[in-house]
Amino acid sequence: MSAERKTETIPKWKETEVAELTDFVDNYSSVGVVNITGIPSKQLQNMRRSLHGSAELRVSRNTLVERALESVGDGFEDLEEYISGQVGLIGTNDNPFGLYKELEASKSPAPISAGEIAPNEITIPEGDTGVDPGPFVGELQQAGAAARIMDGSIHVTEDSLVAEEGDEVSPELANVLAELGMEPKEVGLDLRAVYSDGVMFESDELAIDVDEYRADVERAAAFGRNLSVNAVYPTEQTAPLLVSKATGEAKSLGLQAAIESPDLAPDLVSKADAQVRTLAAQIDDEEALPEELRGIEAPAAGGADEEESTDEETTDAEPEDDDDDDEDEDAGGEGLGAMFG
Repeated sequence: MSAERKTETIPKWKETEVAELTDFVDNYSSVGVVNITGIPSKQLQNMRRSLHGSAELRVSRNTLVERALESVGDGFEDLEEYISGQVGLIGTNDNPFGLYKELEASKSPAPISAGEIAPNEITIPEGDTGVDPGPFVGELQQAGAAARIMDGSIHVTEDSLVAEEGDEVSPELANVLAELGMEPKEVGLDLRAVYSDGVMFESDELAIDVDEYRADVERAAAFGRNLSVNAVYPTEQTAPLLVSKATGEAKSLGLQAAIESPDLAPDLVSKADAQVRTLAAQIDDEEALPEELRGIEAPAAGGADEEESTDEETTDAEPEDDDDDDEDEDAGGEGLGAMFG
């Protein structure tokens, strides 16, 4: 007698749920798995509402979530390895980094219960607990805190580490922390992983300092711009700087070489005037000077030369040899010699 083959009948509600989960995954560019362990139902509902408009949270049976991810395919099935315990799917059209930042910002401190795992080191700080003398001093000491009665109340005499990250919280420690009003854990949606545009991101890859990252990008852009300018490699961003630099260098060269040009004429006249005044101020015999140069004071230090050096610094032009300045001064002296006979 042959055995009858029995086929498993999938309940209609499961088929409907898988279909809805499949549509959920298809509707968002980024889909992630979040841990919701230990979050009370009321707080979970509040979190759903706070995410409205930027992300959507969907909680279902893990087996149905896995079936929906397999149905969608396209790499979303890789999220299955992050599905364990109490989890939910979160979908967004924002980038994964923005989603991670939003979820972290939405977390709030909460008390820790006995039997839970410490998410980080728990330290009871030094100071007055505000608790009247009594059995609580012994409870503090049993929990690992340095405590004694001082000035009519119980004091913790030094910062006391009472739990390492990963330790199970004992009932005694949980009671002590509750009595002190300490909330050593954060309640919120812990993002385990996000699949976005063909790339899987784990939570530690999304935990970046946005300000520091922006500063690094800006610094890299500045280095690139400087390299382009110094290598005289024109781009859309550096072309104006290169033109400005070349203009400044050309002006500096024209002034040093005393090249006659309508654009340089005012500067050349100003430079020559400063040289004449400097030389005239050094002549003691005023009778040897024309009337307009008698009693004249030397120009302030720098003068036209300072303007030239300013142009050079602005355009990164190489400094000229001192011989050029000597030649200019000699030329100025010869001009005065001719003027005064």
